[in-house]
Amino acid sequence: MSADKVLGVIPARLGAERLPGKPLRLLGGQPLIQRVALNAQASGALDEVVVASDAEEVLEAARAVGVRGVRTRGDHVSGTSRVGEVAALPEFAGCGIVVNVQGDEPFLPAAAIRAAVGQVVAGWDVGTAAVPIGAAEAVSPNIVKVVVDELGRALYFSRALIPHDRTGAGEVRYWQHLGVYAYRPDALALWLTLPPTGPEEAEKLEQLRALGNGLSIGVARVDVAALPGIDTEDDLRRAEAHLAAHGERLTG
Repeated sequence: MSADKVLGVIPARLGAERLPGKPLRLLGGQPLIQRVALNAQASGALDEVVVASDAEEVLEAARAVGVRGVRTRGDHVSGTSRVGEVAALPEFAGCGIVVNVQGDEPFLPAAAIRAAVGQVVAGWDVGTAAVPIGAAEAVSPNIVKVVVDELGRALYFSRALIPHDRTGAGEVRYWQHLGVYAYRPDALALWLTLPPTGPEEAEKLEQLRALGNGLSIGVARVDVAALPGIDTEDDLRRAEAHLAAHGERLTG
């Protein structure tokens, strides 16, 4: 794989606490991991998509729809670490950009994947994306919000409602962070050497480790509709309702 290629990696594990067996849970009659992988392929931003897991059942589900499965170690503490193991393999070590598509994002907009890659091309250490969200939805701690400076750099990510609307005028625009990260391989390797930070441990948001240790995160603000990732049984039910209402169309 040459340096101008973009590798998409979908880390997946079966041991999710809030939704056990998540990658293999059915969404519209199809394992979640298959929907995530096919959606990532359809974005047009990735030259190759692989599913990374220590569970053979997950890899078999990926291969059943023509997506390469890569067996990884079972001791990873984060999806980023699992992506790093794949990126360091000889056949991928020369790729120019690595994209981490989280395994619970079946409706991740294609525009968000393309935009995250574009942030890295523009020079940020890490690229990601966000979409506008209403205040009523933004209050949920299950939806991660991001505040971005005038240059497009992430200032902070939080489960809290940020920024705070002190006047109560209702004119604040909130941005929902989406589950996609693009990195140059050296930035990914550096991320994996960094120690945890206090905000990361309080919020349980790994991107705060990178931000708190000086890595720049460029945020593409994409004005398209997006659904939250699937973390709970309620999320899965909402996703089923979305499919029932919109059919098999993937979000743009």
